[in-house]
This record gives sequence, structure tokens and C-alpha cells, in this order.
Amino acid sequence: MAVESASLGRPADAAGPRPGVAVAGIGHAVPDTVVANAGIAERLGVDEHWIEKRTGTRERRHLAAGERLSDLATRAGADALEDAGLDPSAIDLVLVGTTSADEMSPHTAPLVAGDLGIAGAAASDISAACTGFLSALALATSAIEAGRARAALVIGADALSRYLDQDDRGSAMLFGDGAGAMVLVATDGPSSVGPVALHSDATGRDLIRLSRDDLKIRMDGPTVFQHAVRLMADVTREALDAAGIALADVDLFVYHQANSRIIRSVGRELGLDSERVVDVMSRFANTSAGSLPIALSVASQEGRLRKGDTVLISAFGAGFVWGGAVLTW
Repeated sequence: MAVESASLGRPADAAGPRPGVAVAGIGHAVPDTVVANAGIAERLGVDEHWIEKRTGTRERRHLAAGERLSDLATRAGADALEDAGLDPSAIDLVLVGTTSADEMSPHTAPLVAGDLGIAGAAASDISAACTGFLSALALATSAIEAGRARAALVIGADALSRYLDQDDRGSAMLFGDGAGAMVLVATDGPSSVGPVALHSDATGRDLIRLSRDDLKIRMDGPTVFQHAVRLMADVTREALDAAGIALADVDLFVYHQANSRIIRSVGRELGLDSERVVDVMSRFANTSAGSLPIALSVASQEGRLRKGDTVLISAFGAGFVWGGAVLTW
């Protein structure tokens, strides 16, 4: 697929038609190191089946000492570009949603762009907790629709295993590391992405925290659970209303993979058939900003996503921040 590059500084002619946006490719990458429930359960003094029952997770992947998040994001980006059949030189915008970059600076996006051979593209990190990918998706879509970009690589990547209190029963087993990526391209037809609904509410600021003081994730799990279910159910309805479609029109629902119990509870709240809801928690745990694109990539690989399908995606994270969007695959 040949895509002409465009400068972010040159918007489309206001008098002409605005381009649409199409999803051209999807991919993901996870570390090689598998961390099963058994070792965590032994350390916490619980049964490994207690962890699975509480979270839906049997195993997760963690970066090993010396491995880099930017390399994981690069692998996911390469996977998505291959899926799209697109040369890296066609990309003029790279956005990486993450809260766990390898360094304070440089940020992950320009490193990924360089490693993929994407020369001269705009490249920025987006920090929005577990909604980082969704926020980056909204920005990339807007840039293409405005004519300021022709092809974007949008990545969600996190390695929160680095910030776990290994003795905390409330969080030690929850997080895995991973990255997922999506390629968006300009099209003459209507946009396949959106509308995207994004929200925030700082009254939840103390319920999920990763402070500079101890660099450990602290959370009030039961309270977060209640907010996550309510807000993702609400924003699902909002996104569908904005798209002018009903729950019955959606082929697949992909929610932030924070906890299988949350995913099931959202489904019950909305009256969804469980077979229309993606749950890959057993293999990956909560990969934060990587969660949505990893779940989409796995669903695509397993044949659950087909061309023309209508997909609802939604995420919720610390802040609070949350959102939802409708995609046409």
C-alpha cells in the first residue's frame, strides 16, 4: 500500500473534502519471560487458583533485567506495519501511549521511529495511564482527518512490572508487560475510527497512584473496580450513541484488560453475550496502555475480527481517565 507522506504543518485545503481514516494493520509484542501464578502465589502466601479466580490471569510476561520497553514497542510497530503491508517510510506520525518509558528523556516514540527506519516523522509519547493507546488513537485520527498526516503508527506499551510491590496482595499479580500497535491511513471514504469519547475526573486521583516517592503502584482495588465497571459501561453507551448505532450492531467488544471480573461485570451491565466480548487476561494480565491493541491483535490473529466488523473499544485508568470509541475493521 503506497501512502504519500504529508507534513504535520500543512493542513488539508479547507475548501476541499476532508480525508477519512482507515485501520490498515494491527500487531503486538510481549516479552519472552513468562511469570506464572505459582511463584507469585508462593511469595504472597496464597493459592495460585485464588489469583486466577480474582483476576482471570494464569500467566503474564515481564521484561527481564536489561530489556527495554522501546524495543518491545518497536517489535509491535513492525508487526503492525507488516500486517498493513506498509513501508515504514510512509509513516509521518508516531504516537506511543505509555507511563513507563525507559528514561525520563528521550521519550519512547522517537526511539521507536528511529529503530523502525521512520525518518523525520513527528513522534511523541502520550501519558494517559491505561487509556494511553485510546488517547493516542484519538490524536492520530484527528491529525489524519485534518490533513496534517497521511499515515500514523499508534502504539500502546507499558512495563509496569518494574513498579510492583512484590509483597502487595492487592497488585503484585495484576500487571504484565506488553505492547500493541495499530497503523492508520488516510482514505477517501468515511472514517473507520470514532467518534472517540474521552473523559477525566480528578476526584479519583488517590485511588490508583504511582508516586515518585517509592515508585510502587498503590491502589484501592475494590473502589477502583466499581468505578471501572460503571464508567466503561457508561462510555460504551455514549460512544455508540455518537456513532448512531446500538449494542446489537456491534460485532465485538474489546475492553481494557484490567481484570476478567471487571470485563464480565461490564458485559452483564450492558446485557452482552460473552462470546462477543474479548478477554485475553489469562495470557497477558493487565498491560496498561498495551491492553487494547494487544487484545485487538490477538482477536484478529484468532479470526474473531473480520473486515467490515464493528468493534467497540473502551479503557479506564488512573486519574481517573476513561474513554470509548467505535471502529470499523
